[in-house]
Amino acid sequence: MNTIRTIITGTTGMVGEGVLHECLLDPRVEAVLVINRKASGVFHPKLKEIIHTDFFNLSTIENEFSGYNTCLFCLGVSSIGMKAEEYYRLTYTLTMRFGEILSKLNPGMTFCYISGAGTDSREKSSGWASVKGKTENDLMKLPFKRVFAFRPGFIKPTPGLSKTHSYYKYITWFFPLGRSLYPKGFCTLKELGKAMIRVADAGYDKKVIEGKEIIKLAGLE
Repeated sequence: MNTIRTIITGTTGMVGEGVLHECLLDPRVEAVLVINRKASGVFHPKLKEIIHTDFFNLSTIENEFSGYNTCLFCLGVSSIGMKAEEYYRLTYTLTMRFGEILSKLNPGMTFCYISGAGTDSREKSSGWASVKGKTENDLMKLPFKRVFAFRPGFIKPTPGLSKTHSYYKYITWFFPLGRSLYPKGFCTLKELGKAMIRVADAGYDKKVIEGKEIIKLAGLE
């Protein structure tokens, strides 16, 4: 891939904001389209933003999606306190609807999906892990050029960004210890963003990318 032209979702959240930040800094990324329900507040010459409130009906903005060769799908919700049906709708149904449209318009696209550590690819467990596993599996059946599922565990925020959850200031002290004891479960948001750009640019020999591989692909150590 000579240059990356990417669509990013979820940039009004912590992970999406961090991935966008890395894309705007990286010379391999030529253009970025973000689709949000509300304005991100980010401005950059590479960046185009579409405000769209209904992600279950994209018909009015589909024409904007052509000409991109990558999607970094960072949109997601927590299952905590959410009914199982609503979590399924917001995790599986929404993601697949988005993926189906993009694969139809851009079959040469690389699709990178933020999943999570502990995802169940066998779809045998109950709760979020099985829903994420089904989402990964069914995305990989779509006619994209490549699909990658990223499974980070604990993500250390990028300093200076605005969407970091407030509770992180109480728990980031644990990151160095956790990383040394269990590196598979700990990466930085910078590493995650750089790893996604790396596989969009050069591909990778595994479709499911977990903690240690995220760190390796980022190339920061």
